[in-house]
Amino acid sequence: MTTLLKTQTNRSPRWSLALRDEHVAQLFVILTLLGILLGIMLERSTADPALLLLVRISTYIFGGFYAVRTIIDSLRTWTIEVDLLMVLAALGAAYVNAWTEGAILLFLFSLSNVLQSYAMNRTRQAISALLKLRPDSVTVRRGEELVELAVEQVGVGDVLLLRPGDRVPLDGKILRGTASIDESALTGESMPVQKGEGDSLLAGTLNQSGALDLLVTRLASESTLARIITMVSDAQARKARTQSFLDRFEQWYAMGVIGAVALFIVIGPGLFAVPFADNFYTGMVLLTVASPCALVISVPAALLSAIANGARRGVLFKGGAHLEELSRVKVIAFDKTGTLTYGRPEVSDLLPYAGVEVQELLATVVRTESQSEHPIARAIMAHAERHGLQVAEPEQFRAVTGMGVRASWDGVESLVGAPRLFTHLGIEIPADLLAEAENLADQGRGTVLFVRRGDRWLGLVTVMDRERENATAQIRALREAGIERIVMLTGDNPRVAEALARRVGVDEVHAGLLPEDKLRIVSELGRTRGPTAMVGDGVNDAPALAAATSGIAMGAAGTDAALETADIVLMRDDLGAIAYAVGLSKRTQRIVWQNISFALAVVVILVITTLTIGVPLPLGVVGHEGSTILVVLNGLRLLAHRN
Repeated sequence: MTTLLKTQTNRSPRWSLALRDEHVAQLFVILTLLGILLGIMLERSTADPALLLLVRISTYIFGGFYAVRTIIDSLRTWTIEVDLLMVLAALGAAYVNAWTEGAILLFLFSLSNVLQSYAMNRTRQAISALLKLRPDSVTVRRGEELVELAVEQVGVGDVLLLRPGDRVPLDGKILRGTASIDESALTGESMPVQKGEGDSLLAGTLNQSGALDLLVTRLASESTLARIITMVSDAQARKARTQSFLDRFEQWYAMGVIGAVALFIVIGPGLFAVPFADNFYTGMVLLTVASPCALVISVPAALLSAIANGARRGVLFKGGAHLEELSRVKVIAFDKTGTLTYGRPEVSDLLPYAGVEVQELLATVVRTESQSEHPIARAIMAHAERHGLQVAEPEQFRAVTGMGVRASWDGVESLVGAPRLFTHLGIEIPADLLAEAENLADQGRGTVLFVRRGDRWLGLVTVMDRERENATAQIRALREAGIERIVMLTGDNPRVAEALARRVGVDEVHAGLLPEDKLRIVSELGRTRGPTAMVGDGVNDAPALAAATSGIAMGAAGTDAALETADIVLMRDDLGAIAYAVGLSKRTQRIVWQNISFALAVVVILVITTLTIGVPLPLGVVGHEGSTILVVLNGLRLLAHRN
């Protein structure tokens, strides 16, 4: 089994190879080859037998050093590595004076380890690239002075100066300045985002333009980048069920092979009427070809490549087990707000009453709401700002909790709110306005506001949380990826939820829900429909995320609950990342089973061939190690997965 891969698969966490060890391993491979060539030359000459023996023993030491080290570490914990089969076969070859064949076995085995290590090191790049995203030092404002400090010396509340081209070193909020921020390293989103005062920045993102003053809100060890690095590292240590099974299987299989070969060596000469030396040699070949190296490495080779690929695209799997579980999902339940929608209210309709201009309706609503802190008021003010509308503040203002607002200027009162505001004030709403409002509600146009100025009705304004532009297309992509049913869970009113579901193509709607209701429904879907994924924001959806087969936190950069609760975190605030994650998980499972089937087939064919027509030890090693390298390379194809 591959000794240089221990850090990657975590099958043997008692030791790991540093870069220096890998270079030494490569040197040992070269020395093993030189030893083989020198041994062949000495064997064909009249060299001193003692010198020949010294060369052969040295060759064995160089070829088997790392394998023996692995075996010793494993035996200390009463486990057996398949490396033991290789070493026993090489020692057996030496016992029957087939030193050259044994040395070739160790050379090819060690060469295979080095090649696999070189290939699998590519999966480390996800973490290595993240580590490079944080600068070592930062510029801190201390009064009127600028001080260069190490990142670890910066505390919460410090103010950093960020120049164009600087990496954001720590999580924080912009105090002054605007800039274009490249977030692709964390989210996979290629388009830069414009940020200004009050906006949050994440460590690891890139300031493309503009000087910024950044107020630090998290220490280096607590930043989103630090948590992502930890999560990706932990993910490579958490095994899928298939991998865990193969690790347990390896122990029993290795002991079974050793016992079977020992029995073959003892009874073979009498049973098959062959010389003991020939039978013993065949036993050593069996030890080699029956080793399940390719089988054991087939799963982590694929899983680690997929985890690395996902990390580069802003899809963070918290382990191979969650990658495997997502491939089984048949149903996806979405929390509506922030997933299927943008999670922020916007003005959707301005419907003036008969004889009223749109500009008058909008100006009245904006001025009336200008002093309110309600999210609906902020949406109205944002709409006015986008259209370049500026109005004076009202002379008097009063918010009526749960109903609307009242404001006065020029001696006239304006009212903006729900029907119950006017009922509360004893004002009768015209029947045609009520009918239009009911029609808008049936269409799921969101919150409907009635507007009145003095004794004149000005019209209706609707404010809603808009669905994402690509929601319909991405739900279609999920179906194409094998998802059988799409469910929406929301605390919103049923008419708004059902209208949205019709527009984007959702199969089933549950509205007016509390967090405990979402938990109950997700659990029921799992029992009745099969493996279910829950997509939410990781805060009020935390119970449902935990109960789902796969909990997916979407657009959760900087959200603690999302990073901690969900099984999969999508740093990109985009529905397309969900379809990407599902497609990646399903392709990973296909490659895993391709690898397992191929590895098993090679072992069976080599064992049968050895017992029937006979296979020379070097050829058996080539077949065994070649299959191991092939499954690794097949798994590494997932590094290039795109859709």
